Amino acid sequence: MIEVFVGENTFGIKEAVAERVADFGGEVERYDGETLTPERLADLLGGGFLFADRRCVIIRDLSKNAVLWGQLPTWLDRIADTTQVLLIEEKLDKRTAGYKALKQAGALREFPAWGERDRQPAINWVLTRAKLLGVGLNTNLARHLVDRVGLDQWQLSAALEKLSLVDQVNEATIDEYIDAHPSESVFRVFELAIRGDRTQLQKTLDTLEMTEDAYALFALLSAQAVQLLAVTSAPAASDPAKDFGIHPFVVTKMRQLAKSSAAINPGRIVERFAVTDRQLKSSAADPWLLIRKTLIAL
Repeated sequence: MIEVFVGENTFGIKEAVAERVADFGGEVERYDGETLTPERLADLLGGGFLFADRRCVIIRDLSKNAVLWGQLPTWLDRIADTTQVLLIEEKLDKRTAGYKALKQAGALREFPAWGERDRQPAINWVLTRAKLLGVGLNTNLARHLVDRVGLDQWQLSAALEKLSLVDQVNEATIDEYIDAHPSESVFRVFELAIRGDRTQLQKTLDTLEMTEDAYALFALLSAQAVQLLAVTSAPAASDPAKDFGIHPFVVTKMRQLAKSSAAINPGRIVERFAVTDRQLKSSAADPWLLIRKTLIAL
């Protein structure tokens, strides 16, 4: 049999492959698809091996080997019953014969990276994982952890491993032991700027300047400015989450921020960010200095 695990969610792929290997049993062999030859592939997919009754063959990036990928459809019905073939790919060209043959055979399993719309599945996954690790989390704590860490399963898994060593898990211990995802830190920066807390804003930026890229940070801040404008300018009966593709959690945070800072002008904020964006692209000024000046001026 053959299965293909494709996508950017490498954690999900790792877990799925490990499950298949455990279920199938047999000798495990791993290969780089780019370096395989037609002769070697024929040997791997066929039977007749000497040292094991069953064999699990894991091949990474076979699609990057144009010759073998083109030949793959002819091999699908010739794989020995005692051989399990697991292909791992980051992405596939849907126009190729290899992709079409695998899809027709029902061999494709897709693992896209989690996005904002996957927040609830992420919370559910955290709850399940926490139970396996003996970490006492309820839904609210799982949501808080996802909000703090983000939607990367590697980071979420590492966070749960840390929390498994903590006697009692609550929001305070999560904040103490688990580093915040940059996006969470960025919202904190945006919030401090809107509220006019310059002292804490400068301290937070000092910390971010040591670890983050200025241009990437500014892009995230700009996105939050646009989201704030979209949420606050939307008619009362409208649904910004649906209309603008903004996650409901973000909509709630932006509404709370706008409500607590009644004097803000989202349109003017977006204009300021637009000016800074042009300056970042056209001048040799220190990007961190430009970002600080923009935020302080809000």
